[in-house]
Amino acid sequence: MPITPETEGAVAGLETALPEISSSGSVPPATPDKRRSACMARRGQVGTIAVSGKWYVVRFWRYPVGANRIHASERICPVCGEGSLSKGERRRRANEIVAASGVNDAQQFVETTNGVTFREQMSWFLDHAMNRKREPVKPATLFSWQNCANKWLNPNLGDIPLAAVNNATVKTLVAKMHEAGLSAKTITTYIGLVKLVVASALDKNGEQLFPRKWNHEFIDLPVVGHQHQPVFTSEIVGKILQRAEGQERVLFALLAGTGLRAGETLGLESKHVADDCRTVTVEQSCWQGDIQTPKTKNAYRQVDLSPDLANLLRAFITNRQSGLLFANKAGRPLSQTNLLRRSLHPILNELGVEKAGFHAMRRFRTTWLRKQRAPEDLIKFWLGHSETSITDSYSKVAQDVEFRKQVAEKVGTGFDVPSYQAKPLRPMRRRKTEERTLSVAA
Repeated sequence: MPITPETEGAVAGLETALPEISSSGSVPPATPDKRRSACMARRGQVGTIAVSGKWYVVRFWRYPVGANRIHASERICPVCGEGSLSKGERRRRANEIVAASGVNDAQQFVETTNGVTFREQMSWFLDHAMNRKREPVKPATLFSWQNCANKWLNPNLGDIPLAAVNNATVKTLVAKMHEAGLSAKTITTYIGLVKLVVASALDKNGEQLFPRKWNHEFIDLPVVGHQHQPVFTSEIVGKILQRAEGQERVLFALLAGTGLRAGETLGLESKHVADDCRTVTVEQSCWQGDIQTPKTKNAYRQVDLSPDLANLLRAFITNRQSGLLFANKAGRPLSQTNLLRRSLHPILNELGVEKAGFHAMRRFRTTWLRKQRAPEDLIKFWLGHSETSITDSYSKVAQDVEFRKQVAEKVGTGFDVPSYQAKPLRPMRRRKTEERTLSVAA
């Protein structure tokens, strides 16, 4: 019997009625279709041609991101009259429609069928970044990432499927950050974390599941311009040391005279100081009271001191053979936060200088070394910065200890190194910077 438009319509109607027959009980019910998402066997769709009213249509499955699959239908041509097509031409046109829909695209299939949300991937990423064997992130970095996720990323992107996090999604997030008054640097850092999370989703071959070509112009990502980077002058450093007392005076002098990071200085032990106190070895750091490895592989280094700074350190250490150089009464590392709030910031307030952290002393040391024309590769070595060229890797100045000491003595510290006056260790208390008076209106 030849197939006519009428017979095709009857067949389509019969297929539509079959579920009703099965549910009546006269025919054993078929296994219900429990599938809510795509399966690998159905990735190569060609579509089914059927008649819908006066049109031939092709029916196939679509898989919207983050939703159940839907049965789509697209018109091919009229059943009869002008514009009608032969059977072969209808099949060819149906194939074109299905191909144009993208349902057979391998990458689109992965993105539409992966139900992982941004929040779930963020949780996995943070855990993996901390526990991986290759360059695990430091606790300080992880702490910053977790705060960023809790305050910004998860509230705005957490419930969105990871596959749907793209330029348009991030553009909306950047707009919200702009409205909240976040700085350009902060926004750039937070969006960088979004990129890392999306890129961390991999298949079994280690390929990215959701490769993205991020468009900063479209996202309207701000350009990081002038950053606030406070730095102390030689005069300010000298006044800070005059007002500091006890071990705080030695600590501040060591920070300004060596360029050590605050965590590296608080992690120093007696064993890290040479017998002549002219060299300290950095092989550990301190963060929130916990001893850990230094920030980077270049942070493992030796830093040379000028003779006057070495004398101050020697008077401070005396005969100690073990333990932390700077510790509280319980022998635990000092808190950076407490040092800032209870010592450095009150001193700066007395001097009328804007608030700054310990990194201002590191910037002071870097500036002073360059003013004194110290060798650039030696500056990088003392500061724990990475090499930037092949020539830097060829230079072995850092291995010449005597030369390093000569340069350290020649460049000096840039400030008058005070003497050390021992004081009994006590919990640091907030310095009183002004008399508070209570006035009552008459």
